[in-house]
Amino acid sequence: MTTRHAEIAGAGFAGLTAAAALARRGWSVRVHERADRLRTAGAGIYIYENGLRVLEAVGAYEAAVKGAPFAHTREVRDDQNRTVSVHRWQGSRVYSIVRQTVINALADAARSAGAEIVVNSEAAGATPDGELLLADGRRFKADLVIGADGANSRVRDSLGLVAKRKPLVDGCTRFLIDKLPEERGQDGATTIEYWSGSRRVLYTPCSETEVYIALTMLDSDGEAKAVPVDREAWTRWFPHLAPLIGRLGGEARYDRFELIKLRSWSAGKVAIIGDAAHALPPNIGQGGGCAMMNALSLAVHLDGAAEVPAALAAWERAERPLTEHTQRISWLFGLPTTWPPYIRAKTLALAGKSKWLVAQRTKTALHRPTGT
Repeated sequence: MTTRHAEIAGAGFAGLTAAAALARRGWSVRVHERADRLRTAGAGIYIYENGLRVLEAVGAYEAAVKGAPFAHTREVRDDQNRTVSVHRWQGSRVYSIVRQTVINALADAARSAGAEIVVNSEAAGATPDGELLLADGRRFKADLVIGADGANSRVRDSLGLVAKRKPLVDGCTRFLIDKLPEERGQDGATTIEYWSGSRRVLYTPCSETEVYIALTMLDSDGEAKAVPVDREAWTRWFPHLAPLIGRLGGEARYDRFELIKLRSWSAGKVAIIGDAAHALPPNIGQGGGCAMMNALSLAVHLDGAAEVPAALAAWERAERPLTEHTQRISWLFGLPTTWPPYIRAKTLALAGKSKWLVAQRTKTALHRPTGT
C-alpha cells in the first residue's frame, strides 16, 4: 500500500497527539508550528483518566507524568474561606502537570513514531481537496490536512466552518511559581479554589518543584485582569492568601474564555481538532482531554479507511456528542461566577453533594477513549 501523508497545522496537544497517532499507524506526518519553538500558553493542566489513556496509547505517558503529583482532592472555599465543597478522586487517575512537560512528551512520542515537526512555519489556510497553505506562500498537498492551530485557527476560518464563536464573561491569568520547602515532598496534591466576589484563586501543585496558580475574573474587571498582576489589589480581595499572592510575578498573560462550535469538524480532506473545533472554558479541566481524545480517535477512524472524507464524517458522528456534553457542563459550572456570594456558595455545596451533577461533571474524565 502507498504510504498516506498528513500535514498538520499546530503543535499543541491536539496536533502532536494526532501526529503521534497517525505516524504509529504508518502515515508520513509533518507538523507545522508557527512559533520558533514548541511551547504552550498557560502553566499547568489537569489530565484525567481519559487523557492519561490517550497519552498511554501514543507512547507519551511516562514522560508526561514523571514528577507530577496525583491530584486526589479538590476543595472549594467561599468568600469567608470556609470549605463549601470537597471532591476526592477515587478509582481513577488525575494528575496536575506542567503543560510544557506534556507538550515535550507528545513531541518526543511523535518524533519517535517518525513524524517531522517544523517550527517557524505558519499556516494560512487549507483547501478541501487536501492542500495546506502557508503564510509564506508555500502549498503542501496531502491525503489529510489537520487544522489544530488553536481558537484563532486560520485553517478553520479559510473553510468557513464556524457556527458559533462566543466570548464568555470571564477569563484567566496563569502562573507557575516555585514551591516553598514546606510544600515539597507531599503525597499527592490538593487543589483549592478560593472565591472572593466574582474572582477566584486556584492553587494546584503540579510538579516536584512548582505550583500552578490561576486567577480568574470577569473580563470587565480591568483591575483584576491587569498584567503584570496587581498584587496589592489581589491581597485586598484575598487577605488570607497574602503570602501566596506575594509570590506571584514573572511571565504571565490574560486570556478570555470562549466557546466555539463548528457546522462540521471537517471539509473534504481537512479535519479540525482541539480548540479550533471546540474551545470551551476550563471549569472541568477537559480542554486538553477532549483535544487529545479526538485527535487519537481521528487516527483510529482513518486507519484502513478507503475514503478520507467518509472516515472524517464517521469520526465526527462518533465523537462529537461527548465533546458537546463537555462544553455544556463546563459552561454550566462557570455560571456561578456572576452570582451573589451566598447563592453561589449554596449552589456549589449542592453541586458537590449531588450524585447526578458529579456524574455529569466526571463523565468525560471517566470515558474510555476510542483507540485506548
